This record gives sequence, C-alpha cells and structure tokens, in this order.
Amino acid sequence: MELPNRKMDILKAVIEDYIATAVPVGSRTIARRYMSGLSAATIRNEMADLEEMGYLIQPHTSAGRIPTDKAYRLYVDRLLEIKPLGEEQNNAVREHFFRHMDEMEQVIRKTAQIISDLTQYTSLVLAPQMRRTTLRRIQLVPINREMALVVIVTDATVVKDVVIRIPEGMDNDRLDTISRMMTVRFAGHSIADVDISLMEGLERDIQQYRRFFTDLMNAMGDSILQPDWQDLVMEGAINIFNFPEYQDIKRARSFLTMLETREKLYQMLARRTKLETAITIGDENEDSDLKDCSVVTATYRVTGRPMGSIGVIGPTRMEYGHVVGVLDLIGRNLGELISLYIDE
Repeated sequence: MELPNRKMDILKAVIEDYIATAVPVGSRTIARRYMSGLSAATIRNEMADLEEMGYLIQPHTSAGRIPTDKAYRLYVDRLLEIKPLGEEQNNAVREHFFRHMDEMEQVIRKTAQIISDLTQYTSLVLAPQMRRTTLRRIQLVPINREMALVVIVTDATVVKDVVIRIPEGMDNDRLDTISRMMTVRFAGHSIADVDISLMEGLERDIQQYRRFFTDLMNAMGDSILQPDWQDLVMEGAINIFNFPEYQDIKRARSFLTMLETREKLYQMLARRTKLETAITIGDENEDSDLKDCSVVTATYRVTGRPMGSIGVIGPTRMEYGHVVGVLDLIGRNLGELISLYIDE
C-alpha cells in the first residue's frame, strides 16, 4: 500500500529524529522541528495511523513513538539519501590507504579500522577470496628431505601456502622443474578450476610422480577452497556501548557474544560478495542473534571482478545514508589499492 505524501514525510521525520537522538518521537517534536505548517494534533493523528499500519510503535503509553523494522525498510528502499563524504574526509581516507603497507593483512586490517572510525559501528572486512582469483605462480620450496612448502600466488597478490610430503629422492632441481611446469599449466586458470586434469600430457619422466600431483591437488584444494575464518577482520566491537539501547548489559553481552561466531559472520559476508550493496534490518537477518541489528555490506572489486565484502553491524537505528556513502568510498579505494599491488 502506497503511503500518502504527508504520512511519508511524517514517517521520514520520525525515523531521522530517532536515529539522531534515540529518544521516542512525539507529535510536538515533529511539528516544532520539521513541519511547522501542521498542528501537533494533525501530526498525532497521522502517527496513530502509521502505528496501526505497523510502521511505528509506542514503547510506553505516555511516550512518543519509534520506528519498526518495517519503517526502516521503507526508509531504506524509498527515502534513503546516500551521503557521500566531503572532500576533506575523502582526502584523509586516500592518505590512510595509500601510505606504504607491505602486507595484504595490513591493508585489510587498516580498512576495517577506517570503516569503524568513520561510521562508529562495528566493521567487518572479508579479505580477497581465493576461489575468485586467478593463479599466477606456484612454487615448491623444500623444507627438508621429506616435506616441501607449496607457495600459491594469485592475481590478487593473495599468497597461500601448504605443506606437503614429497616422494623419496625428489631433489631441489626436480622441485623447481615441477614448479615451472605447474605454473605454465595453471597460470591464468581460476583457482576453483584447477585439478589434476590440467596436468595431463606431462613429459614421461614426470609421470612417475602422478600420485604426488594428485596429493598436491588435494592439499591445494583443502588450503584454498576451504573457508578460512582468519580472512575475516573485525574492528570497533566496543562501539556498541556508545548507543543508549545497548546500555543494557544483557543486550550488549548478547551482541558481543554474537561477534564471536566468526564462522557465521564469515559465511554471511561471503554470500554477499556478489551483491553491490545489501542492507538487512532486524528480523530480516537470517541469524536470530542479529534480530536487533542492521547489517550493511558492499562488494569491492579488483580488476573489475567482485573479490570480497566490507560492511558494518549496528543498531537498527543506523545512519544508513552515511554508512552506504562510507562503504562506497572505502570499497573503491580498497579495490584500487589491491590493483596497485597486482601491478607491482
């Protein structure tokens, strides 16, 4: 059902006032701050209608009203104004990003910190996902006579390593030869497409190691394609204490306990990597532990491909327009920075 313009304007005013203050909003407040041309009585009647329609609730008989999840969803879908950061903040973000950082892990952690600082919510950053990358090089590095380290380099400069047992008598020269062969065969292929079939047609003197290649493929698959919870970086968990609704210790403890379920959070961000921007509010979240929260995520791209996700978790009383603007800026800068790593 389409809301009449006046009801829509009143609902927008209630939502934005409640986001700013965390205080239930009364008709006099709306009349004084937003709609001086309407009487408090008229606004009160409209708010009563909005309550009947499921957009507002009244926590206490004598209190004003607060938005429901349904109201926030309408606001996000129909009324949201994305607020891009100003030039000064844009420049500050780029300065942070393009300071020299030697390791990808350092880049991801810095990204999470910047998002948390700019939004004052809990930030989540999912590192570039290996299954979405393309192989550039594979190197077998001997550890001892029995074991070698398999170093896997991708086009997103993501490096994974896995230890594998090597056949008796396989010397360093043979390891180098096999490394070059595998690099030639696998370079340019998606990680997810790499399997033993790509090794068909090897020179005869390498065929004796077919069993080794099968073990190597399995080890690489276990290392690359299995979820790695350490790929998820989180910052700003204690920011939740800045919001009045989380002064309740029980509610705050529940939120912090939820953040410890890294597997669930990882899977949530991994599922959203194909989405440009996603906003879930309250009960819309699949996880019941997030029913009092909103989650906003955005995808970042490297060389044009979706590679990972960034996002925030906070109360449903969230500054959605500001958050979407921040994630858009951070996503573009993160993708650009990773692309520079690749070029280097």
